[in-house]
Amino acid sequence: MISSFPVKQGLFSRPVWSAIVACTVLAALLPLCNLLFAEGHALHVSAYTVGLVGKFMCYALAALALDLVWGYTGILSLGHGVFFALGAYAHGMYLMRAGQAAGSVPGFMQFLDWNNYPWYWAMTEHFWYCMALVVLVPGVLAFVFGYFAFRSRIKGVYFSIITQAMTYAFMLLFFRNETGFGGNNGFTDFKTILGYSVTAPATKAVLFLLTLALLVAALIGARAIVSSKLGRVLQGVRDSEARLMFLGYNPLWFKLFIWTLSAMLCGIAGALYVPQVGMVNPSEMSPANSIEMVVWVAVGGRGTLIGPILGAFTVNGLKSWFTAALPELWLFALGLLFIGVTLFMQKGMLGVVDSVRVRLARGKHAAPATAEEGA
Repeated sequence: MISSFPVKQGLFSRPVWSAIVACTVLAALLPLCNLLFAEGHALHVSAYTVGLVGKFMCYALAALALDLVWGYTGILSLGHGVFFALGAYAHGMYLMRAGQAAGSVPGFMQFLDWNNYPWYWAMTEHFWYCMALVVLVPGVLAFVFGYFAFRSRIKGVYFSIITQAMTYAFMLLFFRNETGFGGNNGFTDFKTILGYSVTAPATKAVLFLLTLALLVAALIGARAIVSSKLGRVLQGVRDSEARLMFLGYNPLWFKLFIWTLSAMLCGIAGALYVPQVGMVNPSEMSPANSIEMVVWVAVGGRGTLIGPILGAFTVNGLKSWFTAALPELWLFALGLLFIGVTLFMQKGMLGVVDSVRVRLARGKHAAPATAEEGA
């Protein structure tokens, strides 16, 4: 019986749900304060802050996607950066074409003497077609890659290595000018989205609120998955795949499902990232970016859903400060952070919070007992 695998009941307590609602409401107020209050007003929120938090939410969505495969299924991926970037490129091409005159091609294609878009960019002037690509391209790549890898029973560090190799191969491919992905510069100079200016404060606010809504929806959907019977099977894959097979389950399709779903979520995160940041280039596929995603999940606490979101905000907040104040020390700080979490905070930030809460609860129960003994 699959119920023989332990599963954490009541994944989010009532206080946690209250905190989620409060954070969602506060986040939703940021773009509204930017629009409604003039600069210099006590309640005004700068456009920079709105853009920064919007970017962090995209990272948080990617971290949540990675937690589904690593935290709950035990599949450590060092290649989720490629799924994030593919979603960003699919949306980025629509944004590029939306700012081009009819019949013209971007500057990097003119440099190659291309007068027409290549076949793989056909129909990308249509918004909804590009949105389909945002989901389908990472999903199909993940399905094909995962099918052969999982069918071959590649797991552990070997799987992590080949995912990193995949990411590096795609990065090299996209860096080449003749492949039609913009080379080193990638896609930039976005002007409009669905006829609205990308840089307009109202458009930025809509993109921010859409990102927030999708992040909350993904969190609720992920909770529904990991709390269901499917979630028990996934945790069975993580804890004892051999035992799961003995019980009559084929782990291949369960791993393939969550792996593909995770890649699609990363693609959506990348698509939301592009218009808020204003560019995408092959550096988004660098192995270092995929490793950073792992750090976000580890710092927050893997296998918790909330932890990776918290970790993404924490690590990227530190990165923003370090790269402004002490840019040459950021990579050292990131390395020390990961080592510190690995050695002293194996359950991440949420693990520390739980430990403190348990100790306080024990102290409250121990105090009355001590008083009675003294009497």
